[in-house]
Amino acid sequence: MRTLICGSIAYDNIMVFQDHFKNHILPEKIHVLNVAFLVPEMRREFGGCASNIAYNLKMLGGDPVMMATVGDDYAPYAARFDQLSLTQQHVLQVPETFTAQAFITTDLDDNQITAFHPGAMNFSHLNSVKETQGIRLGIIAPDGRDGMMQHAREFHAAGIPFIFDPGQGLPMYNGEELLSFVDQADYIAVNDYEGELLQERTGLSLESLAKKAKALIVTLGAQGSVIYAGGKQYQIPCVKPKEIIDPTGCGDAYRAGLLYGIAHGFDWQTTGQLGSLLGSLKITCRGAQNHRFTRDEIDQLYLENFGTRVF
Repeated sequence: MRTLICGSIAYDNIMVFQDHFKNHILPEKIHVLNVAFLVPEMRREFGGCASNIAYNLKMLGGDPVMMATVGDDYAPYAARFDQLSLTQQHVLQVPETFTAQAFITTDLDDNQITAFHPGAMNFSHLNSVKETQGIRLGIIAPDGRDGMMQHAREFHAAGIPFIFDPGQGLPMYNGEELLSFVDQADYIAVNDYEGELLQERTGLSLESLAKKAKALIVTLGAQGSVIYAGGKQYQIPCVKPKEIIDPTGCGDAYRAGLLYGIAHGFDWQTTGQLGSLLGSLKITCRGAQNHRFTRDEIDQLYLENFGTRVF
């Protein structure tokens, strides 16, 4: 099933400061802060919600189609997509912009200082769901504000079921705007913090929000996840990873499992467990797109963790 993934394509620039921020920031001088951190270690990772989700869904055997905007520095990512056989038909390059990117500095206590430049992502509204063909399912992941609203309207008007996954973009919207997303979406996916914020801004409980959709999925980190669907709550256990290296992109891996399960008519327990397994595999590698798996490996791991096969 062709699945349209609307969201960001981004570079993650990750730097490590070999000391502690607290040793270089004077609390009494915070109002005139002027510090510089020497970061001898730096790496650039491929990231962005649309590309992270597509990366995982492709390995599952799905048919992801990314819809995103990128900048003049897109060439390395384009080459990667070619290698991964991911279509770039609806990836629009916006002249005189940078591809969205995060600059993340981490100290030895794992504290982080992050600067995010949206760049071409601000022009996501230049893409249109109307220009696609053969799309049967979609997801709206964090992207430019106007683009997310436009794509929701277009999915809804076209009768294409989609997941509303606001992520870090949720604070951009007020309660009325969030309710509009909820009313148009078939599925809603948030983490526990986003779930609290969604309730606060809409004035509705999770149970009430779930009644407006076919399913509401709330991820809870190491505590697993819960899926509200059909008046029931499905408790999804966390799959214990072999080791914990980097949680970046775990939520996107989980969402790839959701999309695959929905596309193939899996029940909600199976769908959630597939998402949980993908998140567990991702956390064992640095970066959002450096883990690898085959369908056979997923099938075997699913059997080992849940007692049945998934494919």
